[in-house]
Amino acid sequence: MMTARRSAATRPASRLWRATRRALRVLAGSVLALSAMHAFAADGDEGRLLDQGRALATAADCMACHTVVDGGKPYAGGYAIQSPLGAIYATNITPSKKGGIGDYTEQDFARALREGIRKDGAHLYPAMPYTSYTLLSDGDVKALYTYFMKGVAPVDTPSEPTNLPFPFSVRTSMAVWNLLFLDNKRFVPDASKSEQINQGAYLANALAHCSTCHTPRNDLMAEKPSMLLSGSAVGPWFAPNITSDAVSGIGAWSNAELVQYLRTGRVAGKAQAGGPMAEAIEHSLQHLPQADLEAIAAYLKSTPPIRATKVAADAPTAFQHGKPATGEAALRGMDKPNAHDTLFNGERLYNGYCASCHQTTGAGSRDQSYPSLFHNTATGGETSSNLIAAILYGVDRKVGDQHILMPRFDQLSYVDPLTNEQIAAISTYVLNQFGNSKLTVTPSDVQTVRNGGDVPLLVKAQPWFIPAGVVGLLLVLAVIALMVRRRRKMK
Repeated sequence: MMTARRSAATRPASRLWRATRRALRVLAGSVLALSAMHAFAADGDEGRLLDQGRALATAADCMACHTVVDGGKPYAGGYAIQSPLGAIYATNITPSKKGGIGDYTEQDFARALREGIRKDGAHLYPAMPYTSYTLLSDGDVKALYTYFMKGVAPVDTPSEPTNLPFPFSVRTSMAVWNLLFLDNKRFVPDASKSEQINQGAYLANALAHCSTCHTPRNDLMAEKPSMLLSGSAVGPWFAPNITSDAVSGIGAWSNAELVQYLRTGRVAGKAQAGGPMAEAIEHSLQHLPQADLEAIAAYLKSTPPIRATKVAADAPTAFQHGKPATGEAALRGMDKPNAHDTLFNGERLYNGYCASCHQTTGAGSRDQSYPSLFHNTATGGETSSNLIAAILYGVDRKVGDQHILMPRFDQLSYVDPLTNEQIAAISTYVLNQFGNSKLTVTPSDVQTVRNGGDVPLLVKAQPWFIPAGVVGLLLVLAVIALMVRRRRKMK
């Protein structure tokens, strides 16, 4: 009887306990489901940032500078950027905490990217184009940080350190340079321009950092804002004027031709990419979406035109110079049988070294893989630098499954090294026959390109920095001594 009573008494409590357990199970399931949804959202957000960061790193051409050519591990650094000040080695930007940037916070990363200051407080040289990357939005910086931290394989080997000569080795001097020349601000769209042009401006000026090569620099190696994109020397090469000027720039190019050039590195009858531009196309530009290339083209066609100095308004464009011509027939049979050293002038040297690819007429191959030498910006421009550089260093450009290769003829040539005199003779012949006949190339011009280009005033003054510093210190000491002597006399 008592047992029955107890069972009846405890029945409501049992029902309550079972209901409570069911509620707890439902609640736990809801919590787990909610957690799973948050995890899925987080994973989805991270995946989106990884894809965005990967695309941004491609547009910014990070791979070209931070990866050693032919076998280097992605983003592990060690690539030597040949600057007028000396070799600047790109750093390891993999997420390794031992050799790379694995211990960088997003704020550390943003500061290095936009201000050129490492996590340890040391200043970067502007060979890392932070003067352009400073325009990047917060969202793009976050995406880049996510990609480099979670989408790149870590490499523990530190990159080779940069050792520039004094005073360029004093990195703190860059703090003064930044105060003078770094405009630390974000990109602001121009309300008077279309969305496409603003997109192109952001891509060209922030990510692709076109001004780094295509804008002239002052005596302290800073870009001249008033000459934006009007052309500048980049070591031995010359980055041409890409403003909208119809004669000196790309004003006479169609938007479709600009897109084709950015995608493939060549436009028949106009230009082909070599040197740093070939690298930019190979590693970056050819991989961009069509809409991005069209936006860049639209932006470049909208830039203020800047005419090169000493160029008349009615002057032909760089790609309008020249026509097919050959004097090969007149050379045949002129030498005795078994004669040695017969390639002694530009025409003979051209026919011996160049005509097998570019034809005796200078017309190039049918598919223009070997381009025409007339109607060509390399031979019709206002400088012979790119023609000389192409002969010395060749052209090496991989686009899709096509590999464009012109052998080099400097001391590293696997074909036949040419002397300064021989290259000067070939270049002058090509310019007179197919290009800008106002230009003449001397052996001294070739040596300048062989040395890496013209030396800036800042570099020319480098040997005098230490003597000038010593003289300045002595003058300061002399002034102090004079002031002390005067005080003593006053006592």
